[in-house]
Amino acid sequence: MTTERHLATIDELCVRDFPAAHGWSDVGAGGPGYHLVVLETTRGFGTGDRSGRAEIADRFTAYRQDVARRLDERWGEAQPKSLDGVFLRSEDPDEGIPKPWAYLSAYVRYVDLWEADGSGRWVAVGVSEPGEGHEFQLFALVTELAPP
Repeated sequence: MTTERHLATIDELCVRDFPAAHGWSDVGAGGPGYHLVVLETTRGFGTGDRSGRAEIADRFTAYRQDVARRLDERWGEAQPKSLDGVFLRSEDPDEGIPKPWAYLSAYVRYVDLWEADGSGRWVAVGVSEPGEGHEFQLFALVTELAPP
């Protein structure tokens, strides 16, 4: 089941060491204090036929809701968080927005957010808003860096 696979990835990232430098790993991007992974993506939507957008958006919303429901059962109800302000602030280098939050906010406008019990890590799950040349993507961020 897709949700089970996504939860297994999040669980692994909650215990995996963070990379010492920014770069790519076997599951996605990472760096000091974070892992960022695409759990699900469309294939060819960004460059191909864009019909069916509403159905695809509904499907990705359902993916996020399924994962969120299961994480709510573990860690309590998610804290909804808009990343619009984070994105705007990340444009100003003096703001010091941590790299994983700045990166995520460039693609995702809204996340469900939890503090993972016992791990000292934050988990954020959200769906990208695709523009021309971009796909729908379900992202998960696991980080020790508190949300800005």
